[in-house]
Amino acid sequence: MKDALLVEYDHEMGTTRRLLERIPDDKLAWKPHDKSMAFGELGTHLANLPTWGRTILSESSFDLATAPPNLIPRGSRAEILAFFDANTKDTRALMDKSDAEYTAPWSLNRGEYQMFTLPRIAAFRSFVVNHAIHHRGQLSVYLRLNEIPIPPIYGPTADEG
Repeated sequence: MKDALLVEYDHEMGTTRRLLERIPDDKLAWKPHDKSMAFGELGTHLANLPTWGRTILSESSFDLATAPPNLIPRGSRAEILAFFDANTKDTRALMDKSDAEYTAPWSLNRGEYQMFTLPRIAAFRSFVVNHAIHHRGQLSVYLRLNEIPIPPIYGPTADEG
């Protein structure tokens, strides 16, 4: 179980990093719509997602009622990448778990209300891996709208085959 998750994590985080490398420093405040995150906000959010892995692997639950406010966006692509690299590395170091630890329940709560409970491995895949894939999709659209070449994700792109 652990070995398969490590391969998946490394692959998806590597792909995520390649997209983060394309964020233009001169467009960190750009966003495609008023309701959208800006480039810098989206990049910072993606860079922060691995920290959910630390919570899932180290705690039995998380209470959204005590969640900190949204992060202040990093001020440059280099800062976003450094933040991502540190978070990815820290989370990966915690992934040496037994099958029993990966199948142990993890819950997401909002105060007294339990929103759901999943095995840790499912919560990790959902909140870290799948969540990153979702926001990578957004980031690839931001790049495309700004004429920035999109790197290969699951195969060649129209820009880099």
